[in-house]
Amino acid sequence: MKFRSRRVAGLIALVAACSGFVLASGPANAASTPVKYVALGDSYSAASGVLPVDPTAPQCLRSTQNYPQVLAKKIGAKLDDVTCGAADTTHFFKPQYPGMKPQLDALKPDTELVTMTIGGNDSGVFINAILYCGSSGLSTLGTGSPCKDKYGSSFEDTIRNTTYPSLVKALDAVRKKSPKARVAILSYPWITPKTGGCFPTMPIATGDVPYLRLLQTTLNDAVRRAASATGVTFVNLNGVSEGHDACKPIGTRWVEPVLAGTNPVIVHPNALGEAKMAEQTEKVLSKVPESPRPTVESPKPKVVPQTRIRKSVVKRAKRKAKFRFKSSVAGSRFRCSLDRRPFRKCKSPRAYRHLKSGKHRFRVKATSAGKTDPTPAKKRFRIRR
Repeated sequence: MKFRSRRVAGLIALVAACSGFVLASGPANAASTPVKYVALGDSYSAASGVLPVDPTAPQCLRSTQNYPQVLAKKIGAKLDDVTCGAADTTHFFKPQYPGMKPQLDALKPDTELVTMTIGGNDSGVFINAILYCGSSGLSTLGTGSPCKDKYGSSFEDTIRNTTYPSLVKALDAVRKKSPKARVAILSYPWITPKTGGCFPTMPIATGDVPYLRLLQTTLNDAVRRAASATGVTFVNLNGVSEGHDACKPIGTRWVEPVLAGTNPVIVHPNALGEAKMAEQTEKVLSKVPESPRPTVESPKPKVVPQTRIRKSVVKRAKRKAKFRFKSSVAGSRFRCSLDRRPFRKCKSPRAYRHLKSGKHRFRVKATSAGKTDPTPAKKRFRIRR
């Protein structure tokens, strides 16, 4: 009886949270109807690679141990799980595979709870970044920052200019389909550590580890901002997933690496990661919102800036060079260095005159809100004799 009463009380609290109001008191049978829960989203919601696979949608690689299934069991909800590996925001509106319906079709006016991870597959930007940086890391045997040097801020620019408005459109559509539902969107758990990495288990060059980390920070922040703009609850996994990236050992990591992993689908959450995603979602949802349009769970995190050299003009015969550069964070300050000289404050463009003949190396790094780019942008050039 003691266990039963606790379960009923917990379910009442969740129903209250999903409905946007607090039940001061009530009989036990007030929670007799399970919460109507719809799970949307991509492979991080589907738990692609975690066994066993849901036989009702084999093409989606949806696991019966994904975080929506774990959460539904914890709260006693009636779940309609339409998560699907490789889904992006367009699949909210159109079928992903023949014979399937758009994910939004699962939503009803009386749906009470909706969760999702979405956005990581939009424009192929995040998965392409992992693939490109992996191949680049292999080409240099894990040294340098070949991916950052080649792609610069292009991935982040796509997230800000394309992924973010797509997220807002998708979340607005969810709220319109189920106006009474508590809607929650999760960030993506950390894939890489802040620095260092674990080449070749994750075949990312040492200098590209913070580059990929910043890209995921930008993606998670786009999710946060879209949630804030549409009145959706943001489940922030940044803090709780720190120290559980793909470079950690089995039993600690929440995301599987490229090599020596336990899942057939690489760089995706394992069963432990999905369970922890469910745990954090339940924790956030148990906090009854003050209004039907909940506020963001945490303030905007400080973003580490990324520096890119936009243009370089080297006049070898005149022994002059000029560099134009930018930061991924507006309002950043810069420090420049030529050859082995120490970094000093500078502005774009930075010009050098009367250069000695021979090889030279220009470096520049951005600083914003106390955060400095750990991998300065660089350009090698030569002055004629």
